[in-house]
Amino acid sequence: MDHNTILKIVDAAQINEKEILEVGPGTGNLTSEILKKNPKKVYLVEKDNELSHSLNEKFGNQVTIFNEDILKLDEKSLSKERLIVFGNLPYNISTEILCNWIIKLTSDHFWFSELILMFQKEVADRIISNFNTSYYGRLAILSNWKLNVEKICDISPNCFSPKPKVDSSLLHFTPKDNWIKIKDPKNIEKVTRIFFSHRRKMLKKPYNQLFNGDQKVLNQLNIDLNLRPQNLNFDTYYKLTSEYEKLRC
Repeated sequence: MDHNTILKIVDAAQINEKEILEVGPGTGNLTSEILKKNPKKVYLVEKDNELSHSLNEKFGNQVTIFNEDILKLDEKSLSKERLIVFGNLPYNISTEILCNWIIKLTSDHFWFSELILMFQKEVADRIISNFNTSYYGRLAILSNWKLNVEKICDISPNCFSPKPKVDSSLLHFTPKDNWIKIKDPKNIEKVTRIFFSHRRKMLKKPYNQLFNGDQKVLNQLNIDLNLRPQNLNFDTYYKLTSEYEKLRC
């Protein structure tokens, strides 16, 4: 409900003549400011029936409303253009939404040009974390595979109504030009799940579970099995996943 915060969110992207997808618009406070920026088209996804009806009454034919669950929506079918996505995501499923979007990215096709998304601050810290830090883990590795991620700002609970019990963070995601090729993104989930299931233990056990002690991969990627999962950088996990896929062919 804080106007200055709303303006900061809207100003995170160039909206003029672009197609916009807003997830969880609620009462439409952010939507109103988006419409002032002269977008080409605005799609709203609001699961709540009453809010969806209220948004329809408030904005009419200025927007296209989908009264459904974002996890069940086929975003690629909305437009032939890349969308700019704004989302004050439901915190209980925010990571599921983000991971679902990343996993569904096929080949070099991105259905979005930018994601401007709100997360609980603790979740955002995990997304933007780097290796050798306590927050580093599966979520950061998957998020940073095909996307550049940066934090725009932290947002106080006082900016919301109703007031949450946690701080929030606004993150900005853009597609990378180059990334390590992986056939099935679900394999990143599998590899990182096995490695981080015992994040404080050394790499030897999870590595042997996946690669049966293959020394060639260790030498190729220069991995020391005395390290712990948080000590391996992003690219090492992507390369490990690629090598894991080769073993399964």
